[in-house]
Amino acid sequence: FKGGDTCEYLLSSGRFLGEKVWQPHSCMMHKYKNNEAKNCLIDKHIVFIGDSRIRQLFYSFVKLINPQVKEEGNKHGNIPFEDKSASIKVDFLWYPEVNGSMRQHIKSWTEGSVAKPHIIVAGAATWSIKIHNGSNEALAQYKINITSIAPLLEKLARSSDVYWVLQDPVYEDMLSESRKMITNEKIDAYNEAAIRILNSSSRNSKAKVKVFSVSKLIAQETIMKSADGLHLPESSRDTNAMILMNVYCNKIMKPIDGSCCQPQPPLTLIQKLAFCFFTLSIIGYLIISLIHRNNYRKNKSCTDLESGEEKKPAISTPNVSTLEMLLHSFCKLGLIMTYFYLCDRANLFMKENKFYTHSSFFIPIVYVLVLGVFYTENTKETKVLNREQTDEWKGWMQLVILIYHISGASTFLPVYMHIRVLVAAYLFQTGYGHFSYFWVKGDFCVYRVCQVLFRLNFLVVVLCIVMDRPYQFYYFVPLVTVWFMIIYATLAIWPQIVQKKANGNCLWHFGLLLKLICLLTCIYFLSYSQGAFEKIFSFWPLSKCFELNGNVYEWWFRWKLDRYVVFHGMLFAFIYLALQKHQMISEGKGDPLFSNRVSNVVLFISIVCFLTYSIWASSCKNKTECNELHPSVSVVQILAFVLIRNIPGYVRSVYSSFFAWFGKISLELFICQYHIWLAADTKGILVLIPGYPMFNVLVSTFIFVCVAHEISQITNDLAQIVVPKDNSTLLKRLLCIAGFFSGLLLFSAMQDQSRH
Repeated sequence: FKGGDTCEYLLSSGRFLGEKVWQPHSCMMHKYKNNEAKNCLIDKHIVFIGDSRIRQLFYSFVKLINPQVKEEGNKHGNIPFEDKSASIKVDFLWYPEVNGSMRQHIKSWTEGSVAKPHIIVAGAATWSIKIHNGSNEALAQYKINITSIAPLLEKLARSSDVYWVLQDPVYEDMLSESRKMITNEKIDAYNEAAIRILNSSSRNSKAKVKVFSVSKLIAQETIMKSADGLHLPESSRDTNAMILMNVYCNKIMKPIDGSCCQPQPPLTLIQKLAFCFFTLSIIGYLIISLIHRNNYRKNKSCTDLESGEEKKPAISTPNVSTLEMLLHSFCKLGLIMTYFYLCDRANLFMKENKFYTHSSFFIPIVYVLVLGVFYTENTKETKVLNREQTDEWKGWMQLVILIYHISGASTFLPVYMHIRVLVAAYLFQTGYGHFSYFWVKGDFCVYRVCQVLFRLNFLVVVLCIVMDRPYQFYYFVPLVTVWFMIIYATLAIWPQIVQKKANGNCLWHFGLLLKLICLLTCIYFLSYSQGAFEKIFSFWPLSKCFELNGNVYEWWFRWKLDRYVVFHGMLFAFIYLALQKHQMISEGKGDPLFSNRVSNVVLFISIVCFLTYSIWASSCKNKTECNELHPSVSVVQILAFVLIRNIPGYVRSVYSSFFAWFGKISLELFICQYHIWLAADTKGILVLIPGYPMFNVLVSTFIFVCVAHEISQITNDLAQIVVPKDNSTLLKRLLCIAGFFSGLLLFSAMQDQSRH
């Protein structure tokens, strides 16, 4: 940890990811759109003062505000630009040399008669080298001139942002005869003089002229693509302009994926209370542990002084009380949450932008799949979608989704469409699993509901508090929670129809189908009535859970994207259990699911459907159009996979214990990745070890998986304590939980009021 301001890294260091993507050292750059640039620079006056290279930077900067601007007009004169809609003024002032004229203009800004610009970008040197044929006298005069200008720039830097742009290297082989005297050796000498003088001037001053040296690094990689050997290609100029925009605007706009130049967010009231709670839990656990240890030592076996025989203690091992288990769990959770906060809220660890290449996605996929096949074992049972098989399914899907996120593969549409199917498959399992449980067991008690809701939501609620994020931010958990409640309501509402009741009278099967048709009708209505959907979830306190950025549109979009797949999972479970009950399928070890002929036909159709969907998804050209079709067609590939996985008896009888292990903690992996594997709320990558990308991924992945596993254990332990089976105790706990959330809503309202 070098400390300091990430702005210094942004202005001075970085590297290229690929050909055109610039990655600053230690932080992430946001790609500003026109409307964002206008909102940041509203009522601002920006001045670029210098030579033709500064003029190029001026045009690239202006195009971030208005892309329609053309590079025309007097090249060796002043160029004004104004955006009246946002009251933005950007001026280019032609001063190709650092001389008395430039000094006089800068001095006028320090005097009260002329309004100071909010941002000043200055730089020049190549004209001095060219006009004076690279003489040493010209360099000496340049030092004198910049020495006289430095105090004026320092004075301006007290109230404005002042940047001095160092000279980029040239491509000497491409320079015209009139520019042959502009050598990289001369440019380095001028840059050294500027750095030394500006740094010495600001050494004892709080206000500091920021040296824009990163342009040199960019130019070293791209100057050979220059048209004349002197001026940078357009992509490099655009990168420099975007860096300038990030330096100034990130602290104002606070974009999630722009960590450069962003100060650490202040702790909220809720975060402070959470910190106090975890601290007290750690202290409490240490005190109880010490007391138990002392008691254990006192009860240790000792020698009887009269008989000389050894007595056995009354207590052989210390009993772990509920309070101690509770404090132990919160103690571990507190330490883990500290790591979460340090990774993604404190400016302690570095963050980098994602950069997608086919190899960064497909090579890890192949490696993980080979590893999963290597750990093949026999299943304990051979039923369709048995527990080991569903854990395996969740596991490999989760690993693929993790690789998808860290590689930035969402930019590649065919991969995006296949990942959408994996997310839909999770929801399919939600429909299948919960429907099967309620239909077979007929258990609609409050204990079951509370257990499921606690296990799904515990980690997310803690992260909402510690990381100061809304519940909807972790969109998948609200999605599975709401669908679980929909499944429960569908089956629990009168008349309660379960398998035991339906076996006595076949008419109950039609009653259940009628319920499912009503559910499908409601889903269809809400998916095409955004207004009705938003009204339902805009009521307080539901709005506090499902709003993101002040509205519930994101929630509606996420829900709509996979709106039918849970219903498909419920329907599949109903049909499968009916076939199983009437012994129309064979689930013996090694036996095909149907007769040999039927199995072969269904297997062939499933493979064709699976491949057909993949071909369609790979040929997608428009994400919006494909997303519209996805809810209706994703079930094709999901059902095809289920049948391919279960029809052959030998395939159904084995599973990958490697994938199944990850499947048991898939929910924790999905949520934890937001902050301790990825960074900046999934927009970037966490960097624990800079300079060694592969080693960094190995270390951060190891910690990330261990933390997810530990949180899974903590959640299971706390679920037994917080959600007891005894109804009277459970009612008391529910009242305490209601009080906790009421307090949370109150503190949240206080926070919102203080922010406004």
